[in-house]
Amino acid sequence: MSKKFDVCVRGGGVVAHALALTLARERLRVALVRNTPPAPGRHDIRAYALNAASRALLEGLRAWPEGTAATPVTAMLIGEREHPASVHFDAASQGEPLAWIVDVPALEQRLADAVGFQGGITVLDEAPPAALTVICEGKRSSSRAAFGFEFDTRPYPHTAVAARLRCELPHEGVARQWFSEGDIMAWLPMDGADGHRVALVWSVQHAHARELLALSPENLAAKVRAAGGSALGQMALEGAPAGWPLELSHAKRWVMRQDGAGIALAGDAAHAMHPLAGQGLNVGLADVAELARVMHEREYWREPGDLRLLRRYERARQADVAAMGAVTDGLYGLFAHTDSRLQALRRWGMERFEHSGPLKRWVTAQATGAARAAHLRTGH
Repeated sequence: MSKKFDVCVRGGGVVAHALALTLARERLRVALVRNTPPAPGRHDIRAYALNAASRALLEGLRAWPEGTAATPVTAMLIGEREHPASVHFDAASQGEPLAWIVDVPALEQRLADAVGFQGGITVLDEAPPAALTVICEGKRSSSRAAFGFEFDTRPYPHTAVAARLRCELPHEGVARQWFSEGDIMAWLPMDGADGHRVALVWSVQHAHARELLALSPENLAAKVRAAGGSALGQMALEGAPAGWPLELSHAKRWVMRQDGAGIALAGDAAHAMHPLAGQGLNVGLADVAELARVMHEREYWREPGDLRLLRRYERARQADVAAMGAVTDGLYGLFAHTDSRLQALRRWGMERFEHSGPLKRWVTAQATGAARAAHLRTGH
């Protein structure tokens, strides 16, 4: 191919599209090599919890979903089904929503539309030569393996069961999360503040997941309702549920130089963590923001694939991702454990944290990404 590209982005998901758009705005010539698109008519039940930093990035790309496709989380309730100890986060203390629950198909469509209107991006079926190739193909990336990146994986003994459910009562923008006998269940509000639909993410032992996925829609909805104490009344399943095994994984290195070109990893191709804290895509979009910042600030004589340049990105993101991975892994170990002594300690800690004042406000600010959002809105 005669056309020279500055960057080749491999991947068809949210991180790949956001990265292609962000780098094109840096006046780089970008090739986007998408994965095979989903089969027509496939019911996509995925939903992401996005923080203020992720929203600022996507709004800057004019790709933030409109209307009820992004539901603000006004409160979050976290606790145990068998014990009254709980933690309550309220958006009023922050002055903006704690997060937004975003419908994945709607977000992907907005990003695809934005790519179509953005000059400097060429969508291709095969990867062309480029000064820099960024792999955003997810945690099972074949390109990552082909380039020789080592990827450490530690499987959890849990499968995430996901589904969409329509509820009798409105969720009122409240996200709910329960811990019970080692299981972790979340109900994420959808369809706007007055909506009656929730996205379910239920982390359970593999054998239990197989049992749940084999249930009839009516019986699965009844199980979910009972596990949540009928907090939203009667529930009905919408579409087929899905399940995927959970893991903590990371690439040992994120960048390399090969055959005269730079190679970098981003998103799930570089890291994956437990979804209990809802930070997976936020971490991936932070990769996008950091790589764009490095490219924006690079010396005029460095090409995008310069290894010294890429190592700035690697150093910045590895530390943050390792910290978030440690937090989610620690929370998993704390809340998925069934030992009665650890449960008692956990309840004591939740009660103290709920009344901690400044500490609770600081944790809320960190989780919502407020500081990073302000930085993104004011430029690189």
